[in-house]
Amino acid sequence: MSANLRQVAERAGVSVRTVSNVVSGFALVAPETRERVQRVIDELGYRPNAAARHLRGGRSGLVALVLPEIASPYFGELAGHLADRAEAYAWTLLVQQTGGDADRERELLDGVRAQTVDGLIMSPWGLSPGDLTRRPDSAPLILLGEQDAGGLLDHVAIDNVAAAAELTRHLIETGRRRIAAVGLQPHLVNGTAARRAEGYRQALAEAGLPPLEIPVDRLHRPDGAAAMTRLLDANAEVDAVFCFSDQLALGALHVAVARGLRVPTDLAVAGFDDIEDGRFANPALTTIAPDKPAIADAALKCLADRLTHRDAAPRRLVVPHRLEIRASTETPSSIG
Repeated sequence: MSANLRQVAERAGVSVRTVSNVVSGFALVAPETRERVQRVIDELGYRPNAAARHLRGGRSGLVALVLPEIASPYFGELAGHLADRAEAYAWTLLVQQTGGDADRERELLDGVRAQTVDGLIMSPWGLSPGDLTRRPDSAPLILLGEQDAGGLLDHVAIDNVAAAAELTRHLIETGRRRIAAVGLQPHLVNGTAARRAEGYRQALAEAGLPPLEIPVDRLHRPDGAAAMTRLLDANAEVDAVFCFSDQLALGALHVAVARGLRVPTDLAVAGFDDIEDGRFANPALTTIAPDKPAIADAALKCLADRLTHRDAAPRRLVVPHRLEIRASTETPSSIG
């Protein structure tokens, strides 16, 4: 027979209410107490009756995750982290995709296919700040990415400007002087590409170097391949490309090698997102690695806090990133 709530409380030396708060994901539990209770839950194999508990609390136990592209490696990895960590809150994740279409995003904001959800975690590409704040559904909304709804909603992101500047400075430090940026998306309002372009321009301006910016429709491999083809067909004198996603970088890398360029001797190639394919490319891809587990943790905690404190001021949580330097951007003089 599985353990019950009271047995967990007795073993952990806390009240039944405290165990219930830990299982429910309420914020007002001391970290050391939460850790002790969770350890006992794991040891005893306690499994709460989520349906009954949510019914008593007036909640469904469902959280909607609304992403532009489920097939995108970056969003796929992020969704996996969110699904894993949602279990600690006894939440079930409902995953929907929008393709970045504003009408589809608006439809899901107004209600996730008639499902009653406790909250939404969303990465919007097509909606403006006004669209995001004008919605009939009262369920808390946590934003991912650069669209922050004018600071009126809880928001989790990395510092895209700092990350892009860091990667561009790395390319400059390897001796590259004609660095193209591939990935601007002027047709979107989410701001991610614009922030990365801002960081790229900052680093080039510091070094007195000119920008060369190539827009794309999407952030996929074919778009990166097409951009690299345009650069080479135009005889652009570039010695590095900074792509705003690893998928773009993999497409650019494929074309560069097929056209006889040696990477990184003739051309350095860098991406953004640290997807698994980039780590196993040949050569392995230099990239910016957002802390995806930390993004998932921050978004879920933010939602749990918002459910407990509805009137609290909106928060912007900035999650760390790191520069992963790999073989695709080695210094030419060090290659032999």
